Amino acid sequence: MLSYKRDTYCGQVTEKLAGKEVHLSGWVQRARDLGGVVFVWLRDREGLVQLVFDEAVCSHEVFELGRALRSEYVVTCVGEVRMRAENAVNPDLPTGKVEVFVRECELLNKSETPPIYIDDKAEENETVRLKYRYLDLRKPSLQRNLRMRAKIASAVRAYMDSQGFAEVETPVLTKSTPEGARDFLVPSRLHPGSFYALPQSPQIYKQLLMLAGFDKYYQLARCFRDEDNRADRQPEFTQVDVEMSFIDEKDIQTVIEGAFQRVFHDVMGMDIQLPLERITWREAMENYGSDKPDRRFGMLLKNASDLCEGCGFPVFEDAVKEGKCVRGINAEGCADMTRKQIDSLVEFVKTYRAKGLAYVTYTADGGVKSSFNKFLTPEFAEKLRERFGAKPGDILFFVADKDAVAFQSLGALRIEIARRRGLIPEGVYDLFWVTEFPLFEYSEEEGRYVAMHHPFTSWMPEDEAYLENEKDKVRARAYDLVMNGIEMGSGSIRIHRSDMQAKMFKMIGLSDEEAQHRFGFLTDAFKYGTPPHGGFAFGLDRLTMILTGSDSLRDVVAFPKAQGANCLMMETPADVNPDQLEALKIRVDLGE
Repeated sequence: MLSYKRDTYCGQVTEKLAGKEVHLSGWVQRARDLGGVVFVWLRDREGLVQLVFDEAVCSHEVFELGRALRSEYVVTCVGEVRMRAENAVNPDLPTGKVEVFVRECELLNKSETPPIYIDDKAEENETVRLKYRYLDLRKPSLQRNLRMRAKIASAVRAYMDSQGFAEVETPVLTKSTPEGARDFLVPSRLHPGSFYALPQSPQIYKQLLMLAGFDKYYQLARCFRDEDNRADRQPEFTQVDVEMSFIDEKDIQTVIEGAFQRVFHDVMGMDIQLPLERITWREAMENYGSDKPDRRFGMLLKNASDLCEGCGFPVFEDAVKEGKCVRGINAEGCADMTRKQIDSLVEFVKTYRAKGLAYVTYTADGGVKSSFNKFLTPEFAEKLRERFGAKPGDILFFVADKDAVAFQSLGALRIEIARRRGLIPEGVYDLFWVTEFPLFEYSEEEGRYVAMHHPFTSWMPEDEAYLENEKDKVRARAYDLVMNGIEMGSGSIRIHRSDMQAKMFKMIGLSDEEAQHRFGFLTDAFKYGTPPHGGFAFGLDRLTMILTGSDSLRDVVAFPKAQGANCLMMETPADVNPDQLEALKIRVDLGE
């Protein structure tokens, strides 16, 4: 019986091993029987190599085994590495200059015909892929993605350890303290009618660790949020969680920058220059219409409100009179857009609450046309051209509305135009900080101000006078790390005094009783000498998605959930035995 313990991975069989014997184990990708010789592609985690079954080299028994091999059969074999003939070289494979002439082979396991084809080029229905995820994971791209994820995690741990941080695990069964999303609840058998919650983040625990004297903490923490799935979100995910004491914003940012520098160096072989650029939240919104802007291309927003007073176009004039704004972007070189393409952009911005989209085109022959031609005077057209730096062949797009609507719709519009026109460069990683976020944002749904980040974020000391009556002016000591239009993570300097925390709860409308019920253990703890502290957390899944060039988090997580937050492979969530519900004192009533 042939041992199945390999001495070489398939992807490592190169011309350097020519003339040597290797022992390989893996899965059959495909087989071709040419009569007197059989070619088999063998696959493992490192790649593919071609096996040759030739009766001049192996026994008749081994040759017949080669002829019987089918896709996804598991085999182990021993053979000699030989150079391929020059006309038989496969330039698409790292192992394409060699092949292995099999001397011994043993079939370890057969396989039924897989419901999906184990190949990156195959276009498979995602539902089928997720149902048979254990097969999908055999694909080379997913193998590479998960191995890169492991390298990223290793680089982060090595860096944090080198900086004197202690990795501390925090509880998974905790208290429901809603932080912006819905909690996953876990019933307690020992305490009928009471529930644990799975943590949305280790936020409170890591603050308590600062109080306990662990001045440098980190954790690769599992987090859970019961919210709708998107390509960049999963109901359970991993974040790199960091907290420090006796520091300010710059100290934390410096540590996080170092971690990212280490990851890029160890995993990507790239060096990023530090310190990273810092822009304020206001600058990000004014220039890009987003607090996580993609700066890899131009098309910056500009405010034209001051030009619109008395401009003659009622839509613009009325917006300014009502205290709204007129903002726009210059889509350089895009004046060749068809009316159909422009109309599709009009519909696009409406999904972001914009009522419409006005435009002015500066044609290649020096002319001007617009969606409001009869109101566009030569003087107004020239003022707009100067403000936006428009040249022949450019088109300006405008939204007249509240700041929030103009920012959101134009921010999305510049991304959409850049995507359609192929303006976003590949292989560029633009990493920077966004700082000085608003402490509060007004919730139309709740009819009150809520914390933009979370209620444990401190405010700028110089803005304290605005807390009572001008909440929209209060800046938070909060900061986000952004890369290529994606929020990598966020952090803040925390409130560390019980009186300040009580004041914050009051500002967001929590009664003393509710605050005590939900967070009393934290505010009580603050009475015992809590140091100034702050922290940061970034998504390991999201970082891996970007560095692997994947389109979805599902491509960098071993066993992800589907769009409906369910697992198609395990068929969860699922019913449970009634006896289990009885033990928990739970009755399920789904209504009609």
